[in-house]
Amino acid sequence: MTDTATPLGGPPHADGGLGSQIAARQVTVRAPVAAELADGPFLRACRREPVPHTPVWFMRQAGRSLPEYRKVREGIGMLDSCRRPDLVTEITLQPIRRHGVDAAIFYSDIVVPLVAIGIGLDIVSGVGPVIDEPIRTAADVERLRPLDPGDVPYVTEAVGSLVGELGAVPLIGFAGAPFTLASYLVEGGPSRTHARTKALMYGDPELWHALCGRLAAIASAFLRVQVEAGASAVQLFDSWAGALSEADYREYVQPHSARVLAELAETGVPKIHFGVGTAELLPAMAQAGADVVGVDWRTPLAAASRRIGPDKAVQGNLDPAVLLADRNIVEQHVARVLADGAAAPGHIFNLGHGVPPETDPDVLTRVVELVHERSVRP
Repeated sequence: MTDTATPLGGPPHADGGLGSQIAARQVTVRAPVAAELADGPFLRACRREPVPHTPVWFMRQAGRSLPEYRKVREGIGMLDSCRRPDLVTEITLQPIRRHGVDAAIFYSDIVVPLVAIGIGLDIVSGVGPVIDEPIRTAADVERLRPLDPGDVPYVTEAVGSLVGELGAVPLIGFAGAPFTLASYLVEGGPSRTHARTKALMYGDPELWHALCGRLAAIASAFLRVQVEAGASAVQLFDSWAGALSEADYREYVQPHSARVLAELAETGVPKIHFGVGTAELLPAMAQAGADVVGVDWRTPLAAASRRIGPDKAVQGNLDPAVLLADRNIVEQHVARVLADGAAAPGHIFNLGHGVPPETDPDVLTRVVELVHERSVRP
């Protein structure tokens, strides 16, 4: 892959589109977590404690739905932008300024740690991650070396900068789960059927587990870098896990996701686990060890909470398509999700997947206002 970005770990290059103020931001040393941060609604909901109102944030809240995002990303590739601490800081902060959400999500991509260890890939517009040399053999798996913090200094720098900027707003770090990363690597890119992935999983279980074991170590190391730099919570994305049966998930996937989450346990930060199309997998995903289980829009939160159990909070789950509907419809669906989430021991309002790029940002701002207004506790 040809990489025209600043060399990894090098200083961010000048970009007039960002402006000198952003480019000149200095990294701040992480201070101890302030009482107002630990006691804020998002982290309290993660711990299933009483909250003043239901906290809300959106997956992909920092992205193409915002004109300010499109402006600062003009002419800059996705992977390049993820390795620019100045850009990462600015983009992560944009939805906080505009929407007033209760948490920030670190701006990056699940394939960033793979690029950092030398896997050749590119994020192709309209397609997604495309792998130069897909992984299919034991020799290919050997190319997946461990991730060292020194491989991603731009992550440490950006998180440190963000912690200083965000104040009492918590920052969520994230990583891709082993199955989803494995699917991209084996398929060579996005897939609707995950046929090659399943063929490897069924046909050579030993190789499959070797692959996922390495990816679990990479994912946990990437999350730890973010936490040690100041992230207050983490989310493990298993976007494609819904392609599996529960039995296959338990045998081939759950042990590796559980390893990632277990290796973060000693950090003490709340852990969120999310996948799409995972209604039948919710009990197994909960047993992987997260504190909060994300639920897509297909399963009512009350039903999801019963499947997940009383010792986990839930996150979700407004259908993203609702954001494109009439204002009254949006309000009705927000009210329904809040009512449904009230049955869970803890609820973080979110979408059932990411913000669609064609979303009117004012609608997202209104959703935040509605959630706060309608869920306020005496």
